[in-house]
Amino acid sequence: MDKMDKDILRLLKKNAKISASEISQQVNLSVSAVGERLKKLEKSKVIKQYTTILNPKILNKELTALMFLSLERPQVSENFLDSIKKEEEIMDCYYLAGDFDYMIKIATENTFTLEKLLHRIKGISGIVKTNTIVVLATEKESYSVSLD
Repeated sequence: MDKMDKDILRLLKKNAKISASEISQQVNLSVSAVGERLKKLEKSKVIKQYTTILNPKILNKELTALMFLSLERPQVSENFLDSIKKEEEIMDCYYLAGDFDYMIKIATENTFTLEKLLHRIKGISGIVKTNTIVVLATEKESYSVSLD
């Protein structure tokens, strides 16, 4: 991946709907050359997917919470993961090293809907400890990794 690929990726990170024509104008490359580079980046899996980022405030999902969970033993991980994958309000799930086994990010409407979700999660067999933190403000949010 060279500087030109990185310039193209920076433009796509800002706006995934940008056309090859617009990219070509901004990076001084022909439209066909931009198209070829995009195909190469997609085929090599550098570009994982194109997506739409929804505005949680407009969709009434203004409450964000982080929940840390410890499991009784590793054998219950599969059941835990199957259960949380069914929950639409769970945005992300990370397997951790340290005091907790997993951290999940939740986006929900309010404290009432958060409480209902937490009860469902805590009811999953094998969870022995949780710690939930409500996010007051998001100061930085990135949806993709840095190119540097």
